[in-house]
Amino acid sequence: MQNPPFEVTKELTGWLLFWARLEVLPGGEEDLAALREDTVRSVRSRLTMEGLPEHPVISALRRLFRAAGCDPSRYRPSSEALLRRILKGEDLPVLHPLIDINNCLSVELAVPCCVMTEGTFSAPLVLRAGRDGENYESLRGPFHAAGKPLLADAKGPLDTPITGNERVKITAETEAAWLVAYLPEQAVAVEVARDTLVQMLKAAPVARSSWLSAV
Repeated sequence: MQNPPFEVTKELTGWLLFWARLEVLPGGEEDLAALREDTVRSVRSRLTMEGLPEHPVISALRRLFRAAGCDPSRYRPSSEALLRRILKGEDLPVLHPLIDINNCLSVELAVPCCVMTEGTFSAPLVLRAGRDGENYESLRGPFHAAGKPLLADAKGPLDTPITGNERVKITAETEAAWLVAYLPEQAVAVEVARDTLVQMLKAAPVARSSWLSAV
C-alpha cells in the first residue's frame, strides 16, 4: 500500500484511516445487487440486535467516540446505525455504485466509511475532535460537530464517522471519489479492510481501486 497523495495527520489516538481512490466503471449493476443481498444476508446470519453492544469493533468505536467527547448512544457511529437498520429488516439502499460499495464495506467491517467526490476537499487533512461552533450541512441536515470525531480539511469540517457532508457528496456526475474507512486500530487490521474492498470490487466490478493506503 502507498500513502495517499495528500497530507493526513491525526490528533486523535486509536484510529487508523484506510483510504482508497475509486473510479466508476460501466456496468456491473446485477453483480452489485447480488453483493448488497449477500452482505445483508451475512450480517443477519452473524449478528443480533442484542449482541451489538458487545461486538468487539462496535465497542471499540464507542470507546473512541467517548475519548473524543462524544456520547455514542446519542450520536451512533454510522456503521452501527446502518447495522441496526439491517437487523430491523431493512435492506441496503440502492443509491450509487460508489455509495453502495461504501455501505457494503461499512456493514461487513462494522466501521464507518465515507466516499467523497474527488476535488471537493483540499489538503492538509486532520482527524481531530470538533471544536466549539463548528458545524456543516450534513446529508441529514445541519450537524453540530463540536466534541465529535471529525475529519477536517483546509476549509474546515469535512466528515465525521456519524454522518456525511453535503460538500463532498457523491452525485450522478461523480467519476472518481476517495473512500475513507475509520478503523479502530485495536479491532480491525488495515489489511482486512483492503482485502475486503478488493474482494467486493471483484464480485461487483463497478469501480476500479487505486491508492490503497492507511494513515
